[in-house]
Amino acid sequence: MLAHHGRFDYSAIVNRPAFRWPEGRGLAVYIALNLEHFAYGEGLGISYSPGIPHPNTYNWAWREYGNRVGVWRLLELFDRLHLPVSLLLNSEVYDHCPEVVAAFRQRGDEVLGHGRTNSEHQNHFDETGEATLIRDVTTAITRFEGQPPRGWLSPGVNPSAMTPDLLQEAGYTYLLDWPMDDQPVWMKTRRGRILSVPYPHEVNDIPMIAIHHGTAPAFAEMIIDNFDEMLEQSRRQPLVFGIALHAFLVGQPYRLRHLRRAFEHIVAHRQDIWLTTSGAIARSFAECVPAPSAGRS
Repeated sequence: MLAHHGRFDYSAIVNRPAFRWPEGRGLAVYIALNLEHFAYGEGLGISYSPGIPHPNTYNWAWREYGNRVGVWRLLELFDRLHLPVSLLLNSEVYDHCPEVVAAFRQRGDEVLGHGRTNSEHQNHFDETGEATLIRDVTTAITRFEGQPPRGWLSPGVNPSAMTPDLLQEAGYTYLLDWPMDDQPVWMKTRRGRILSVPYPHEVNDIPMIAIHHGTAPAFAEMIIDNFDEMLEQSRRQPLVFGIALHAFLVGQPYRLRHLRRAFEHIVAHRQDIWLTTSGAIARSFAECVPAPSAGRS
């Protein structure tokens, strides 16, 4: 037999428990904004200059544009359209540009753990090192936000085989690392359960724009088409639509204009959807579909 992760069994989406989101809504929509900081001249990164080691000056500065400019333009958009945000936070941002996190705190947005920096991936650590990384992030967020984070996305979406266990043991209730479904999925851990909330691999500006070189209009149309189709599907069963963003990409002026068009389309249907955060989705699902008892899938 093929190797198996052992976290959950196969489940066809057409054979799931019946439930609805709050107020009887069928489609839950959330915006995941990745707020990241990179070491200069070392570690991991994403390059728009092939053949040059990264992160180099050109690419470091490209990412930094998001923290200095792009994120503030996005905040204006979120405020104008009254959009809640799930902030996926590198804890090093607290030292680098604390006023950015303060702006989201003032809005009351949810803060999730997203590693210390995207210059390192959890999959490169042993279990002790990864546990320390998670503890560092949790301590920083708790200190600044007044409460511990409940959700997590691994830097580079590159968790280790132990990540679900370590997160559950550290007090996290859900993670975003497994893009395998349009509904939340309970995952087994060595000491209990943790919930996988859908996080998009495709409706995500990194693969769409930075890897596949999609255009700004095409990304907006992707968001709109995915929303319209999922809204129709959600009349039959509840679904989750996440939109993953990075300020250095969609905060560029020519992309922001098209992103605004996509979000205006979504908020025009505000009465038909649950526009919320990933954490609220996790809590609501856990109330409607409690974790299976020990020994069950």
